[in-house]
Amino acid sequence: MYRIASKSRTLASSALRSKRIAINANNTSSKLRNNTSIKQSCMIRPLSTVSNTTSTTNNNNKKGTNYDLSSKRFKSAEPIFDEVYETVPEAPFKKLLAANRGEIATRIMRASSELGIASAGIYSHEDRFTQHRYKADQAFLLATSKSPVAAYLDIDTIVQICKDNNVEAVHPGYGFLSENEKFAAALERNGIKFVGPTVENLRQFGDKTSAKELAIAMDVPVIAGSDDAFPSWNEARDWIRQNTTYPVIVKAAMGGGGRGIRVVPSEEDLEGQFIVASNEAKNAFGDGRCFIEKYVDKPRHIEVQCLGDGSGDVIHIWDRDCSVQRRHQKVVETAPAMDLPPATRQAMLDDAVRLLSYAKYRNAGTVEFLVDKSGNHYFMEVNPRVQVEHTVTEEISGVDIVQSQIKIASGKTLAELGLTQESIPEPQGVAMQCRVTTEDPSQDFRPDTGTIDVFRMPGGMGIRLDDGPGFPGAKITPHYDSLLVKITAKARTRQDAAAKLVRALKEFRVRGVTTNKSFMLHVLQNKEFLHGYVDTGFIAANPQLLAPLKEKDRAQKLLHYLGEVIVNGTPPALGATGAPPSSVDPIIPDIKPQVSNKQSLKSIFDEEGPEAFAKAVRQNGGLLVTDTTWRDAHQSLLATRLRTIDMLNVAAPTSVALRNAYSLECWGGATFDVSMRFLREDPWERLANLREAVPDIPLQMLLRGANAVGYTSYPDNVVFEFCRLAKETGMDVFRVFDSLNYIENMKLGIDAVGEAGGIIEGTVCYTGDVSDPNKGNYNLEYYLNYVRELNDLGIHVLAIKDMAGLLKPESAKMLVSAIRAEHFDLPIHVHTHDTAGTGVASMLAAAAAGADAVDAATDAMSGLTSQPSLGALVASTAGTDLDTGISLEEVSALNEYWEECRGLYAPFESGQKSGSADVYIHEMPGGQYTNLLYQSSQLGLTGQWSSVKKAYATANRLLGDIIKVTPSSKVTGDLAQFIVANNLTEQEVIEKADTLSFPKSVIEYFQGYLGIPPFGFPEALRSKVLKGQVIEGTDMSCFEGRPGADMPPMDLQLTKEMLDEKWGKRSEGKGNEEIRDVDVMSYAMYPAVFDEYMDHVREFGKLNYVDTRTFLTGMKVGQELNVTLEPGKQLIVKLISVGEPNADGLVNVQFELNGQPRMCHIKDKSVGGETQSRPKAMKDVLGSVGAPMPGVVLETKVAKGDSVKAGDGLVVLSAMKMETVVSSPVDGVVNKVIVTAGDQIDAGDLVVEVEEKE
Repeated sequence: MYRIASKSRTLASSALRSKRIAINANNTSSKLRNNTSIKQSCMIRPLSTVSNTTSTTNNNNKKGTNYDLSSKRFKSAEPIFDEVYETVPEAPFKKLLAANRGEIATRIMRASSELGIASAGIYSHEDRFTQHRYKADQAFLLATSKSPVAAYLDIDTIVQICKDNNVEAVHPGYGFLSENEKFAAALERNGIKFVGPTVENLRQFGDKTSAKELAIAMDVPVIAGSDDAFPSWNEARDWIRQNTTYPVIVKAAMGGGGRGIRVVPSEEDLEGQFIVASNEAKNAFGDGRCFIEKYVDKPRHIEVQCLGDGSGDVIHIWDRDCSVQRRHQKVVETAPAMDLPPATRQAMLDDAVRLLSYAKYRNAGTVEFLVDKSGNHYFMEVNPRVQVEHTVTEEISGVDIVQSQIKIASGKTLAELGLTQESIPEPQGVAMQCRVTTEDPSQDFRPDTGTIDVFRMPGGMGIRLDDGPGFPGAKITPHYDSLLVKITAKARTRQDAAAKLVRALKEFRVRGVTTNKSFMLHVLQNKEFLHGYVDTGFIAANPQLLAPLKEKDRAQKLLHYLGEVIVNGTPPALGATGAPPSSVDPIIPDIKPQVSNKQSLKSIFDEEGPEAFAKAVRQNGGLLVTDTTWRDAHQSLLATRLRTIDMLNVAAPTSVALRNAYSLECWGGATFDVSMRFLREDPWERLANLREAVPDIPLQMLLRGANAVGYTSYPDNVVFEFCRLAKETGMDVFRVFDSLNYIENMKLGIDAVGEAGGIIEGTVCYTGDVSDPNKGNYNLEYYLNYVRELNDLGIHVLAIKDMAGLLKPESAKMLVSAIRAEHFDLPIHVHTHDTAGTGVASMLAAAAAGADAVDAATDAMSGLTSQPSLGALVASTAGTDLDTGISLEEVSALNEYWEECRGLYAPFESGQKSGSADVYIHEMPGGQYTNLLYQSSQLGLTGQWSSVKKAYATANRLLGDIIKVTPSSKVTGDLAQFIVANNLTEQEVIEKADTLSFPKSVIEYFQGYLGIPPFGFPEALRSKVLKGQVIEGTDMSCFEGRPGADMPPMDLQLTKEMLDEKWGKRSEGKGNEEIRDVDVMSYAMYPAVFDEYMDHVREFGKLNYVDTRTFLTGMKVGQELNVTLEPGKQLIVKLISVGEPNADGLVNVQFELNGQPRMCHIKDKSVGGETQSRPKAMKDVLGSVGAPMPGVVLETKVAKGDSVKAGDGLVVLSAMKMETVVSSPVDGVVNKVIVTAGDQIDAGDLVVEVEEKE
């Protein structure tokens, strides 16, 4: 019996860490004796103290052995097998310190642990939370008086730490002090082993000049260069002039990692590049000298990994290709180098071994070469340390380089370690490493800093991770190298290894800081990289590799939004000021599809066109109905806040219950801008999704003629393009109207829809009362004349749009019957609001008079300022000639959903309890009534609603008794609120018009942006309001005809390119999608709103898949939320905790996402300084200019010292959707500007002081 025991330790002292192995002597002892490593590192002793106290039976030989737990020794003399061997690993050192940080420190500690060595670490104050501190068995704080980098360069402190804590050896890693001969010497003087080269090795190879001299002496090819390193650029210049030509490369005498290296193309560039390289080297390594070499164009960078034991015995562990570099910093490393001529490879291997053997090199070192296009190799330098990319060599060879370093430092020879050149196998497969860093490739690799919110590492076959400072909650500082983790892949081929890295990078998740992940993915998937010749100029020649590959990051953005709502409440812009959303989730009805042989109106239109659609409508036997629930109903009742998700939830049963409907109104009008402005939804995605969900019912939109879906005029090509895209996205029926019944504007809208192939529903907007001959100019003859003009323009359907609910039953009968008498084949579609409570009666009267279709809303969303009740119309016509063909039971089932769904929108309820017949006095449109009521409360006019309604009538008279429908109704509403906010009478408005800062919409109305009213402008007031202003970009004070006719076409392609630069994949931010044509249209309609929407999406992602209650109020602690991003992709979110604000006002919100912890850091907006009151304008001082109403400052148009004239714009304010340009009331000089863009101000707050000219 024999025991294999450590030379330096007895069995008793090492028993707990020993491995006891029973080995059959007949078939294994010879193998043990032939194993060089075991023979030379262990002693074989007879096992003489063996006796039995406890028996254990072995099934093979039935012999037992006993072990005394108290003495930890074998007592039995009987072996289990023929021979028993016990291997006791010999720990090279008791304690080893990693004099570094990050991933290499962690790598050293892991190797120490595997060798049975206690590990020690060092850390700066800035690194006190990083992984390498707590991975060590012991960790010691460095000098806090030094800078973050200088702390790791503090030789005296590090040596003292070693002495005070019985450290036997120090591994320096790479960088910092790894090549510092003074550090190695200081350790050796204090009896501490330096795990690295000898001091002489460091002196010789750390200085690139002396390394080059040795290479020349050893007949290793070198690039022509200076023998000495130069301390100044002018000395370098003189040497270049005498010895070589440009381009040259400036290379620091000391250093590595790409620092202190610059390519100099000409003498003009030398001074600047030399100084930069010298400063880099001096700051990093304490030596700013640089030497000069001739620059070899587009070489490959190949290096040979070697190990030596200091006796002259050196082996190579094959080569690595490090040619993929950025500014001489390695990016991707591969072992072995691919497609290298065999003769070149062998020559480099031989040269590397010969060079280091002559120097009696000890420990790990790398000999680096450049290989030109002809296969010639040139010595560059020796890196006397372990390198970042050592992992790829370990993977193809099986040699643990870091453990070998430690063992060699303990005194072992290569032979004793079994590391002979013959024992190193041929490379096994291909290994490839990439470095994930916190750098932004699109910003010239600018390092990013911040807190890591998400850190999810990859794994799987063939993937190795060397991790460092990255973990959830880690703070990435600007003080150190930006490396987060090294990912190494091993596979049979280069392409397979790259594929594994790509997969790993896609699995890798880092949130909170920008990484170079996109850049790495571009490189690894580049065909030239995978299959071609790659040199050091590869990245420079492929700038597309730097393009950001932007991830959706939907989960973290969603959590960020939820955290914002949890901490700061519902976004104020939403205007959710009412009761909280109901806690009841709407139940989606199950309405079974019905088999019908009747061809749908949608299929008729798709197959035969709009004329056939119109004919089918006229031939329909009963009354057709348009359901407005998805558009005008919620615009009228809920401030247009209905979200797409709640429509899609009920789309399937709706498509069954309303299969015989004329259409579903779901798009256009105010819903377009509100979806972006407040709901943060894409209106085009809403349309596309609704079209997909309801394929067989016509969809209808509201088109504001030449105003499209905006509040002003646009170039003609914009309107045509908008209609084309709307039709392509799924729209069928275009209700085309003009807010002033201006026929020229109508012509443009009608032509645009016709060219797009849509159904043209030409609209006459109704106001006044045709049944009352004393009601002004809007009499029956006016409407008949207008209908004749529309019919001549080729409309398919006529719509009567009664926006205010002024169409009484008798009026409906008179108007519809008169139109039907003249236009028998023209379908008539009537729209009204139920503000006065007469809606159902009026629609029945219109139907009896010959109308083909009427508008209604599901019962729960009808009445008040909305449309009449759908259920009431269905029930009232059932069994008559006007039967709608709609089942009351089915629409009632739909209504139950909407009854519950409306509860979710309680925060947007206007508070209106009943209808109001005073609509016949103020004539306010139903859709505007509730919106204006809400806006008035937001503008501080709470309690003055009756005054606002009266002022609305006043404003209508001041404007010339106009038709009031968006956008003309907005003009009227803005003027009404302006009158109330400034406590003006009708007469005072007229008298003071030339000094008042009217809302922007009022000014544009008088400039003719909306067209010309039926009976002209009130010229006396108009001239005062305009005050001699000219339309921006023109020399006109107002438009004389259709505004768009005078506008140049919009360059849509140029706009698209601009948006792509700003928001799309070409943007420098976080854009992820190509800018689409529909995005260009959104921008054309509402530039500022579109930008705000895109900015919100960039920060929080798209939120259309979040349920409405959560969207408005967030989550409660313990609540679990299921979110379906798309089919097959679901998030399970749970709110764990909400912290208290820290000193910076940040609140930690802890979630679980799919069972994994996630943290968001949310700024509590209530934490901050006390709110300071703003100074008020002095009413009696003309130059003291105040805000006419509360709002947000959009823009300041002047600065202190500017000369202004009366009427010049000073400040632009926005309140809700109303913009106001605050104008100077006097000629003078700006003395002070009080506000800046983004300021929230109240009515009367001082905005600008103007010193009036005498």
